[in-house]
Amino acid sequence: MTTKKTLNELANTTSVCDDYDPNSMPVAQAREYIKAFLSPVQETERVHLHAALGRVLAEEIHATHNVPNHDNSAMDGYAFNADDLAQGTTRLKITGAAFAGNALTGKFETGACVRIMTGAAIPAGADTVIAQERVEIHGEFVQLNDAPKRGANVRYAGEDLKAGQVVLNVGHQISPADLGLIASLGIGEVTVYRKLRVSFFSTGDELVSIGSTLKTGQIFDSNRYTLFGMLTRLGLEIQDLGAIPDDPVLLEKTLLKAAENSDVILTSGGVSVGEADYMKQLLQKLGQVLFWKIAMKPGRPLAFGKIGNAHYFGLPGNPVAVMVTFYQFVRQAMLMLMGQSNPASIPMLNVVCTSEIRKLKGRTEFQRGMLFVDEDGHWQVKTTGNQSSGVLSSMSQANCFIVLEDEVGNVEAGTLVKVQLFDGVM
Repeated sequence: MTTKKTLNELANTTSVCDDYDPNSMPVAQAREYIKAFLSPVQETERVHLHAALGRVLAEEIHATHNVPNHDNSAMDGYAFNADDLAQGTTRLKITGAAFAGNALTGKFETGACVRIMTGAAIPAGADTVIAQERVEIHGEFVQLNDAPKRGANVRYAGEDLKAGQVVLNVGHQISPADLGLIASLGIGEVTVYRKLRVSFFSTGDELVSIGSTLKTGQIFDSNRYTLFGMLTRLGLEIQDLGAIPDDPVLLEKTLLKAAENSDVILTSGGVSVGEADYMKQLLQKLGQVLFWKIAMKPGRPLAFGKIGNAHYFGLPGNPVAVMVTFYQFVRQAMLMLMGQSNPASIPMLNVVCTSEIRKLKGRTEFQRGMLFVDEDGHWQVKTTGNQSSGVLSSMSQANCFIVLEDEVGNVEAGTLVKVQLFDGVM
């Protein structure tokens, strides 16, 4: 089934796309529809490991050798053969020393031990290491106070990774730990999907750029800066096309420009019932775009589809609603478009809420919350107060969303609620 056909089918299903039904599309259903229509980038490039952080692998990474590539000591101590202790011996002669990067060679004598440092190769003939704190030194001999089991404190070759093993899969986003892992295999370059190209702009006659003097009825365009920050965190190639007034000629020109060289177009404003119709008419003229009412607060209006080959997301105009809809719908879609095979959704934790919350059933609400530790060391959460979608300061004060799903009604103080943390995401 092609994307175009599926979008047409949805467009003709009024039960889920009626502009005037505030509960037309549950949050989970909207996520599934979006996920089904995404076309991830396919072009790849070769990058140095220093430039690979956050990129998505387009090739499997295989272990080029065993890791570790030799049996080695897990601590500073003394290496010996456990068979010697089976004879009742607890006193061993020190016959040498082994250091990391400087393997000890030669024959290992019966009844002997070797001073060994963490990471040093286990000498041939030895199979066990005892920690230096568990022996007594008497000249050139060590006295074992208790006998460790055979193989104690030894890290075996291939214990972490075996030669030829798939270490990282296609679609994996490279983390700082992955950089070290890949480097440990001696690999200096990796093949990744090219960066996703995203263009964004705001719409509305009331918007003016920072640095201008506000006139009556005008507001500074904050949404572009919020979008810039959220997109930058994802490691994308982004293009800010400015604040576009409600002029059909300018809007069409901007949309066509964005569609020419972008994988994704993001706009804020112009997709709500009752707003100027220019944007909606242009979107329907230039592409396959659906206008949904999502059963959520804030952020009810959402437009989604394609303009040319570019995916399109039309977000609400209210500042908080822009952020909520971005993190609940757009963020995961971006990760998939970047090539991630199965990006995880934002984790949710169960925490006691100290605030009373008024809520209607039948829609999902994302209240701004402040997660904190009480005097007893327990994590709790409270709201930031005014939850209006125009109160952008509440997002700066908050460190999480309090997620109240469709079936949840009023919340009494002391109730367990779900929260999504901002840290690491926003």
